[in-house]
Amino acid sequence: MPRFTVNATRFDPYKDFRFQVSIDGQAVAGLSKVSALSRTTSVIEFREGGDPASPRKMPGQTTFAPITLERGVTHDTTFLRWANKVWNFGAGPGAESSLKDFRKDIILNLFNEAGQLALSYKIYRAWVSEFRALPDLDASGSGTAIQSIKLENEGWEIDLDTPEPAEPSFDVPAG
Repeated sequence: MPRFTVNATRFDPYKDFRFQVSIDGQAVAGLSKVSALSRTTSVIEFREGGDPASPRKMPGQTTFAPITLERGVTHDTTFLRWANKVWNFGAGPGAESSLKDFRKDIILNLFNEAGQLALSYKIYRAWVSEFRALPDLDASGSGTAIQSIKLENEGWEIDLDTPEPAEPSFDVPAG
């Protein structure tokens, strides 16, 4: 069975460096890293009274791991504004959080090497549980300042309506 339906000759899986996250329909600028999408279903063990020593197992509650988004520090305030919807210092009693719109559905798109949309995931009811405005600063270092948000979420699913792209073929030099 081929690994890809449209591109039956493709053998390699998609690379992990071409992606885009959209919040409120806008692509997040400068995003450099997204943690894995993962879920865990707990195991419930039980025994019937007449069973021998071995327990039976059945699925329990499913939880979705937090997702972390990282990007270089810029003047874009997307992360800050979203984090402030959960808690805003100095907003005053009763106004610290925006209960109406602090949860957001976001889209994670994965592209193939040619820049074509290959896979899309919908992440539901995400909200910022941790915001890192600046990393540890080091005057003797040469790294990039990275800010991040950790998103709690209530689930995700692949968008099955995203078709596998027909990959282009190029002739160099063009004739």
